[in-house]
Amino acid sequence: MLVWLAELLQPHYSALDVFRYLTLRAILGVLTALGMCLFLGPVFIRKLVELQIGQAVRTDGPQSHLSKQGTPTMGGALILFAIGTSVLLWSDLSNRFVWAVMFIMFAYGAIGWVDDYRKVVEKNSKGLPAKWKYFWQSTAGFAVAVFLYSTAQAPAETQLFIPFFKNIALDLGPLYLLLVYFVVVGSSNAVNLTDGLDGLAIMPTVMVGAALGIIAYLVGNAKFAAYLHIPYIAGTGELVVFCAALAGAGLGFLWFNTYPAQVFMGDVGALALGGALGVVAVIVRHEIVFFVMSGVFVMETVSVILQVASFKLTGRRIFRMAPLHHHFELKGWPEPRVIVRFWIVTVMLVLFGLATLKLR
Repeated sequence: MLVWLAELLQPHYSALDVFRYLTLRAILGVLTALGMCLFLGPVFIRKLVELQIGQAVRTDGPQSHLSKQGTPTMGGALILFAIGTSVLLWSDLSNRFVWAVMFIMFAYGAIGWVDDYRKVVEKNSKGLPAKWKYFWQSTAGFAVAVFLYSTAQAPAETQLFIPFFKNIALDLGPLYLLLVYFVVVGSSNAVNLTDGLDGLAIMPTVMVGAALGIIAYLVGNAKFAAYLHIPYIAGTGELVVFCAALAGAGLGFLWFNTYPAQVFMGDVGALALGGALGVVAVIVRHEIVFFVMSGVFVMETVSVILQVASFKLTGRRIFRMAPLHHHFELKGWPEPRVIVRFWIVTVMLVLFGLATLKLR
């Protein structure tokens, strides 16, 4: 919005030309989203407490979690509000990629909100039935896949690129739709499964989001893309503002979500942020790198799949409890140790993912 206003007034006020720079708008996006979360966080938490929107804790989980009963949840709504406001202020709203990411973020946020509302407010332990949650996730995911495929303006936008190789680009054709669908839906649910400890999911989300912002900037710059032998896709640079806003809002939320948490994200935040990361990854054509950088989310998801499969096939459990972070808790790791070690793993994976941009 302010980009459009600056362009309108630039002939009269030349200083406004500075708002054309992505780097400045990204910095302003971080600060805006961060400031909104820090400023509105206490008010938002008090309101959740007044409305008695508190977390329900599983009795079969680690006993240390019983003290979390009643902690305000659905805090992800604050993150989405901060990101949305920041993007509307500092992003170029004529960019189709921005709207694709925003669509998924708010669509999945709405799905998560319904699920949280039924669990916390209506006291329905099942929340939104799994089949309906998956149906609406699939509908939104497939819709954004069709949109990106039908509006593609260059072959690179629908090709699959392999890290470490300069000239390998697989033409996916209609299979691109399935790739987008699985990345977006899978990423959304993976972040949701990880969101089980204070700050465990939000910090890796911030780190992966920031890394995707760097990749978006490089992919959207013809010179950098040519130098690094990565695909050049015009317009992806604008996603830097979105990724910056996500990082800022995530850090602002972490101020209140760090151990011991004053508020939890809930599905409204986890589903939305995971889906948004997946859309950014497919737009910048770095799905495989995204898979590597999101290793913590992947491990959590795989642990659940293996646990369920093993129990159904053999009657035995591989882990003491799934997702994986609960396994380490039941082994005796204090919650802060699990959280920080998972953060450290994410740092290493993100750095490795970024290194693949040069190692080709």
